[in-house]
Amino acid sequence: MPHLTYHTAGESHGQALTVLIEGLPAGLKLDLDVVNAELRRRQGGHGRGGRMKLEQDVACILSGVRRGTTIGSPLVVQLPNRDFRIDTAKAVQRPRPGHADLAGSLKWLTTDCRETLERASARETAARVAAGALARSLLREFGVQCLGFVVRIGQVTARVEDDVQPDELRAARDANDWCTPNATVTPDMTAAIDAAKQAGDTLGGVVEVRAYGLPPGLGSCMSWQQKLDGRLMQAVGSIQAIKGVEVGLGFEAACRPGSEVHDAIHFDPAQRNTANFGFARPTNRAGGIEGGMTNGHTLVIRAAMKPISTLARGMDSVNLATLQTERSDYERSDICAVPAASVVAENVVAFEIARAWMDKFAGDTLREVRAAYDFYAATIRNLPETHT
Repeated sequence: MPHLTYHTAGESHGQALTVLIEGLPAGLKLDLDVVNAELRRRQGGHGRGGRMKLEQDVACILSGVRRGTTIGSPLVVQLPNRDFRIDTAKAVQRPRPGHADLAGSLKWLTTDCRETLERASARETAARVAAGALARSLLREFGVQCLGFVVRIGQVTARVEDDVQPDELRAARDANDWCTPNATVTPDMTAAIDAAKQAGDTLGGVVEVRAYGLPPGLGSCMSWQQKLDGRLMQAVGSIQAIKGVEVGLGFEAACRPGSEVHDAIHFDPAQRNTANFGFARPTNRAGGIEGGMTNGHTLVIRAAMKPISTLARGMDSVNLATLQTERSDYERSDICAVPAASVVAENVVAFEIARAWMDKFAGDTLREVRAAYDFYAATIRNLPETHT
């Protein structure tokens, strides 16, 4: 069977966004309610622009499914765009600093940034959310949960405890429009976003994703292409406006001695039936990954999102038609899309975990995948007796 993978197609103001997924096993029951709920969450958050009020993203599955269950063939999902006007949209000749406008126009030898921005737009992330949400149907079969949330907007930081349980974390996150489990800071986040809007400016922030219930051994240390932390950083780092990604302590690990970075290992027979199979840690500074592989503890990954490139007040730029200095063009945009970025990050992480899961427990059908996982888990639980 092919490796689990996906491709997206479509432009910001094109007819539709499309995602093609290959490698999901046959016999997997898909939950479209989950997919559409994730698409709605991506459109929310304080500081979003008018586009989110116009689009109503609903996933339409075109192939790969019979009676709500995968059949092993490529799965195609379409998200129609209500704001379909790519042929009539105005030319953009004053590139926005921080956007793909200038680099793309020079790459494709044009003075109109429209062709570049139509594909570079964060509208494309709706297709990635759909792919990740569908892949979560596989993870759910094995009790794996992914949760993304906001930990910072501008200068406002939201502390979230390391030991909070997933159900509690999800409930707290979903109780506000900022996708943060720490409601005490939401008034300050609102004030910061509103101040940026008043100034014609934009704000970025930091999002975090935690994945619960992962067994040890997803990913590999045998080749650099298979290292799961590298694959996760590439996937999250490719999200529009993301400029930094870290796992566990991340950059903080460079500032500490090894004794304050690495996680001591203990064996607790009482935890034999948990995801870590009894190999317990008092800390999780590694963020659940060591040597490019999951170690049985919660995966923790963070991403820094820069402020949106489209500023209402503009910035100094150059008119590509005249080469004269002018203010940059303005395209309808958000003031802050950090809450949306947390949803996108959550779902691209989910897809990468599902991909690693299928690499480890490959099978053409869900029954075979489950059998491979059950054998692996049973063998680990019987160590060292089964060691040869």
